[in-house]
Amino acid sequence: MQSLLEAQKKLLPDLLEVMQKRYQILHSISLMAPIGRRALAASLGMSERVLRSETEFLKGQNLLSTDVSGMRLTEEGQALLHTLNDLMREALGLKELETALKQRLNVARVVVVAGDSDRSPWVKKELGRACVACMKEQLRPGDIVAVAGGTTMAAVAEMMTPDPKLADVLFVPARGGLGEDVENQANTICAKMAEKATGRYRLLHVPDQLSGEAYASLIEEPAVKEVLELIQSCRMVVHGIGEAVTMAKRRKTPPVEMEKIIARHAVAEAFGYYFNEHGDVVHKVKTVGIQLENLPHVEHVIAVAGGASKAKAIQAYIKRAPHSLLVTDEGAAKALVGD
Repeated sequence: MQSLLEAQKKLLPDLLEVMQKRYQILHSISLMAPIGRRALAASLGMSERVLRSETEFLKGQNLLSTDVSGMRLTEEGQALLHTLNDLMREALGLKELETALKQRLNVARVVVVAGDSDRSPWVKKELGRACVACMKEQLRPGDIVAVAGGTTMAAVAEMMTPDPKLADVLFVPARGGLGEDVENQANTICAKMAEKATGRYRLLHVPDQLSGEAYASLIEEPAVKEVLELIQSCRMVVHGIGEAVTMAKRRKTPPVEMEKIIARHAVAEAFGYYFNEHGDVVHKVKTVGIQLENLPHVEHVIAVAGGASKAKAIQAYIKRAPHSLLVTDEGAAKALVGD
């Protein structure tokens, strides 16, 4: 396939460009349907005039349909998109990027999706879909999955789909409540993911930051202790990677701690741990749930993060968890390999 693509690039470069453009349109509609032409044009950075011409062509090929709510793919469009996925991954250089990034980060496995989630909101949904596919590859009936919070994990939950082998999977939050909006908290995401997968879930009703005394007391509560035991026995952890200062602000971190995070040059955050660019822990929020030292004992750890702005955060965190499967996007991957 690669030799055919190389020949096509030389003999018919325009054809490949047109294919990529139309594939991107179909791909974006599949993720955001139903969507109007104006919103899609803005998301793709394309003029409405050009997009109108392309969508009219695709509609004429019975690949998409339109109604008052917007555009969506037909069954034929979905089938074509599925057929084109591997071909377009090679054409876009994503497989080469995965290999380069795997070597650069010395990580177990990397999956790169097209686009940059800093620029295009639909890319975060594609990160979610890629993560769900990775989860389904590894999960077995009866497994326990610990799910973290955050906007990227919310996208993973949104893209989850039912699967017979997930019916007996138990989803649990990786940690207690974080000072974020309810929809981005681990409990909310865990419940949504389980419902969409037709699986089961348990929640962890504890606050985010705790004093040492409160922490020691709380983890002995029978209901909390039971859920913590389930979390500790999970076979899979799925989580995001945050940019340190952004996450600290979003969680309304007290000024004194914020100053410490900044002064110690933190660039990444995961599970309440803040890391500098060398992967050293420079600050930790005391929370109930998964701890950094638990990760080496978990069989499958999937880290999901995208956007060029997350490059430093990804690199810093992965130094502490090289056995992770990293799901990222083209924007972050190119920033990391130096393109």
